[in-house]
Amino acid sequence: MIFASRFSLLALALAVSAPGIALAAPPPQGLFMDNCSACHQATGKGIKGAFPALAGSPLVQGEASIVVSTVLNGRAGMPAFKDDLSDADLAAILTYVRSSWGNKAKPVTAADVAKVRKAPPSARGLQAH
Repeated sequence: MIFASRFSLLALALAVSAPGIALAAPPPQGLFMDNCSACHQATGKGIKGAFPALAGSPLVQGEASIVVSTVLNGRAGMPAFKDDLSDADLAAILTYVRSSWGNKAKPVTAADVAKVRKAPPSARGLQAH
C-alpha cells in the first residue's frame, strides 16, 4: 500500500513537471455542476420564479456573444463569472449548456470568450440586481 502511494505521488510529480504534458481539463458537465447547477439545476430546468431554465432557452441558443457576455458580467441576480472562470472553462460550460437538454446551438470556443471578455460590457450585462 505504501509503495502504491509513493508510486502514485511520483507519477503525479513527473506528469506535472514534465514539459509538454498537461493535466486533463475538468469535464464540461463537472464545471457546470460546480458553477451553475445550484441555481439552474442539473436538469437545466431552473427553479420557476427564481432561476431561469437553460433548457429550451432562446438566450442560451441565440447569439453566442450575448450569452458569453451574460455569464462574464452577470445579469439581474446572476453573479458575474469573469474573475472566476477561464476562457476555456467558460467555453466548455457554455458549449455543454448549448448542446444539452434538447438545446441545439453551435459550440463556444475559448477564442469567442476572449473576444467578448476584451470588449466593453454591453448595457444588457450591466443591469442592476
